[in-house]
Amino acid sequence: MPGRPSATRRTVLRGAALTPVAVTAAAACSPLGGTTEAATPTAPVELGSASELSPGDARLYRDHNVVVSRAGDGALSAYSSVCTHAGCAINKLDGEKLICPCHGSEFDAATGEVLRGPASVGLPKLSVKAENGKLIAGPGA
Repeated sequence: MPGRPSATRRTVLRGAALTPVAVTAAAACSPLGGTTEAATPTAPVELGSASELSPGDARLYRDHNVVVSRAGDGALSAYSSVCTHAGCAINKLDGEKLICPCHGSEFDAATGEVLRGPASVGLPKLSVKAENGKLIAGPGA
């Protein structure tokens, strides 16, 4: 273009050097795998044997983005394990604490409540039941 100086070698090399930094920064601010398409069940799903979950325990079902806990009295509760901050699939359960890999939000697996931000909204509750020895979660469960 007339009146516009052409790029110098230094300008081109500086841009090439900064590109990996920009890509790394963008990846650090996005969910693992670069997607926020993690989803909870839209229909009832079988999670596994109900006997695998003892009273006082919680279990993370990563394949379905669900966490289920069983209270001391045997009552079941289930929550989506998709972080409410940025939509990342939570992949770590430490006792009763769910830990999001993207920004470190923590949630109580028994109540879905936020224990540590940046998330400010708890996890959505899901229906769950034990039927024929299997745990089933999701709408209509």
